Amino acid sequence: MSDTAPRLDAEAEKPRIAITYCTQCNWLLRAGWMAQELLSTFRDALGEVALIPGSGGAFAITCGDALIWERKRDGGFPDIKTLKQRVRDRIEPGRDLGHLDRA
Repeated sequence: MSDTAPRLDAEAEKPRIAITYCTQCNWLLRAGWMAQELLSTFRDALGEVALIPGSGGAFAITCGDALIWERKRDGGFPDIKTLKQRVRDRIEPGRDLGHLDRA
């Protein structure tokens, strides 16, 4: 028996977000919180948000093959506003994020 449930065709077409986090640095809670925020905001637009354990200070967020955020490249961790805007720009460019888009 498979550990994963079969995906519906509509789910397979939705984007997959992957958050790779360093287990040595104990960044699971940060990664989980960001996953929850993305699932809450983009609940109907995402097919999956995966948490991927890593090491060596890894913290990266990808959408499909596109790198949305990388801790070393981007200088730390994203604030949630920036992360949501980058994900939105990738999966739903015309979407208004309400108060997050206001100055």
